[in-house]
Amino acid sequence: QVQLVESGGGLVQAGGSLRLSCAASGRTFTSYAMGWFRQAPGKEREFVAAISWRGSRTAYSDSVKGRFTISRDNAKNTLSLQMNSLKPEDTAVYYCAADSEFGGSAYVPLNSYDYDYWGQGTQVTVSS
Repeated sequence: QVQLVESGGGLVQAGGSLRLSCAASGRTFTSYAMGWFRQAPGKEREFVAAISWRGSRTAYSDSVKGRFTISRDNAKNTLSLQMNSLKPEDTAVYYCAADSEFGGSAYVPLNSYDYDYWGQGTQVTVSS
């Protein structure tokens, strides 16, 4: 079992930055690929970024590529998402997720149905 708790959301002006964190409990965190998703009001949950269990491979949606950076610290059981140059369209609830299927060091799941564990979400609001 893995429990995930996000933090770091808030209100920021367009062009600003936020850093989201996800604290994971459970001794097997280091073997799980991890990801960030977001859901805006009235829209479906969408992929934002993912990282392999070793952190050697990452993937991003086109809408955040070049602005967001996903990282993990397996020693601290922490996943992070650095968000720069924020835009109003980035406004959403952001969720971290863990995929318990071991797919190898290059495995980076992109679909929500690949993930087994989810946090409760943290609100990010970007004002124009």
